[in-house]
Amino acid sequence: MSGDWFSFSLPDFSYAFLSVLLEGVPFILFGTLLSGLIDQFLPSRVMTRFLPRSAFLGICLSGSLGLVFPMCECGIVPVIRRLIAKGLPVSNAIAYMLAAPIVNPIVAVSTYAAFRGQGAEEFTVLRLGLGYFIAVLVGFAVLNLPLTAVLRSKILAGLEHPPHDHHAPVPFGQRLVGAMDAGVRDFLDVMVYFILGVAVASLFGTAVNQELFLPLALNDWLAVPSMMTLAGVLSLCSSSDAFIAATFVSFPAVAKLAFLVFGPMMDLKLLFIYSAVFTKRFVLGLAIGLFVLIGLLCVRLSVIGL
Repeated sequence: MSGDWFSFSLPDFSYAFLSVLLEGVPFILFGTLLSGLIDQFLPSRVMTRFLPRSAFLGICLSGSLGLVFPMCECGIVPVIRRLIAKGLPVSNAIAYMLAAPIVNPIVAVSTYAAFRGQGAEEFTVLRLGLGYFIAVLVGFAVLNLPLTAVLRSKILAGLEHPPHDHHAPVPFGQRLVGAMDAGVRDFLDVMVYFILGVAVASLFGTAVNQELFLPLALNDWLAVPSMMTLAGVLSLCSSSDAFIAATFVSFPAVAKLAFLVFGPMMDLKLLFIYSAVFTKRFVLGLAIGLFVLIGLLCVRLSVIGL
């Protein structure tokens, strides 16, 4: 198929596909290995003992855990999957899942470096602050939802039959083997969704004419959603996306901010990866809710003078 707005090129598609795939796989591998270690070495329900009893404080704390345990959006899903199985409330897990790819030291440094000369300090604070606020807000929203509306049936089954801690001491080597086995199973499960997501993102990123977005830059109400759409299509890693956003000099700052907050929380590959843990209806609702909420908040920031 060819045309002014769509032109497919197999070499371009292959290059984009392999670039995103090779960029994301190490993070997924790290995340799944960590999930295996959590499975074998983290005692059941220990998470609930260390969290504040207040749901409000627990969600707020979970949204800031990325400062201590930074994770890329590609690798965080298998981690929160295991944490939920170990007793972490779903609302807390989602707050951590959405915030950690943004609210972490690596992203703060990369954002500051990318926007030097463009108000780097203010932009970095706004990105981390807005990312944290959105993640915590979604965590509170999920707090009132039934688990059956959020988690897939096989995840719910694991909650109904939680793993029991071993009463007899288990040799370290045996636990390590068990951790690797659990990590490999998570890796294969998540990779199926990741590959599908990367293929869709690469197709849109290489076949759709990106110049279609340029006329939208002059209007905040159009620039913000168009940049969020572009972030969803490009499916960039949160540790490097600021360098791409900084090149869109014709777009207002609020549109670039929307790009950098929405992308790590929801893009085409994440639509598929999230489906490994959450119901399709919840993932779709999350995508629409994030798009509308981030868009409105960023447009509001433009009104007050950002």
